[in-house]
Amino acid sequence: MFSRPAPALSLAYLLPLTAAALLAAPPGLDPLAQHLARMLEGPSRDHPFGTDELGRDILARAIWGARTSLTTAAGAVSLAAAIGVPMGLVAGFFGGWRDAVLMRVVDLLLAQPGIMLALALIAVLGRSQAAALVAVGLTGLPTFARVARAQLLSLRRRDFVTAVEAFGATPGDTLFRTVLANALNPILTQMVVLSSVAILHEGALAFLGVGIPPVTPSWSKMLRRGKEYFHESPTYAVLPGVVLTLTILAFDTIGRALSAVLEGHERPLVRPAANLP
Repeated sequence: MFSRPAPALSLAYLLPLTAAALLAAPPGLDPLAQHLARMLEGPSRDHPFGTDELGRDILARAIWGARTSLTTAAGAVSLAAAIGVPMGLVAGFFGGWRDAVLMRVVDLLLAQPGIMLALALIAVLGRSQAAALVAVGLTGLPTFARVARAQLLSLRRRDFVTAVEAFGATPGDTLFRTVLANALNPILTQMVVLSSVAILHEGALAFLGVGIPPVTPSWSKMLRRGKEYFHESPTYAVLPGVVLTLTILAFDTIGRALSAVLEGHERPLVRPAANLP
């Protein structure tokens, strides 16, 4: 997969970005330190990408913004998968009224524009990074539910699933040890692809002034503020805008490359259940 230029470049970009997000700003670059005498300065030796309207270093804030966006995206995608995948598996496996009820919930979520649903949840939950994580996560829940249900329906009548059931496997064993084990490839692919969507939604919330609290550095909040000071400091919004765009494109590129690699290379995986004879 990474022998091709686009996925390889995307990975080469995301690895140091993730490392920078984990390590946060280098010593001497405090994203919250204010120097009002040096506000809206252009690039310099001390501040490679200049300063904002409060004299804070833009590079330091962009690095901390990576931590905000990546942690929010990772948490949101994990939450969506943790709820959506079991929901889809149960709906597809048992069918009947369970399938009807759960899929109507999914349809209800799909009927709402993602950003509008996130805004409504922020209004209820309040403004915090945790609230933004939950709001963005619920917008991705329907995708995981539908993928899991579709995979279960395609695997439900396969010979290896029928054999496991014939040996007395419980519904839980069949769902999570057999079906889920063979449905992981598309689910993992969706997790990577939806990471880019989660970053986009988190960025949209921050750009609109909701979600992430004001004190927390965020790429989209920097874009929002940089727009207001474009004439005084044209370089203000350049770094966060470029980093946000490249990060979304990198996750999307890797997700699509992963999907292409995994497609057609799936082999049935049967894990023995503990209660089988």
